[in-house]
Amino acid sequence: MAKVEFDFNQINDLPAFYRDFAHKFALGEAFGANLDALWDVVTVDIGLPVEIEFTHLDARSKRRFGAIILLFEEAEEELEGSLRFNIRESSGEPAHHRG
Repeated sequence: MAKVEFDFNQINDLPAFYRDFAHKFALGEAFGANLDALWDVVTVDIGLPVEIEFTHLDARSKRRFGAIILLFEEAEEELEGSLRFNIRESSGEPAHHRG
């Protein structure tokens, strides 16, 4: 299973997340950079199986990126094992894993 990490020490806002996501998954300019487009890509277009890990999230980042976190949690359930989603807090401790 491929692993793709998103380091929130380097991602400060939603546009930066979408740019990083598009880069890591080699999406073209047509990627919509919104929650609907992200859902479509995650559930249909990216190569599965994949593990996606968000690292260095603090409480403020969790609030700021809450909708994206929820999207990945829902995609993990929807894709039944083809997608694993994990969060590592700033402390390095795992904060989330259902897989």
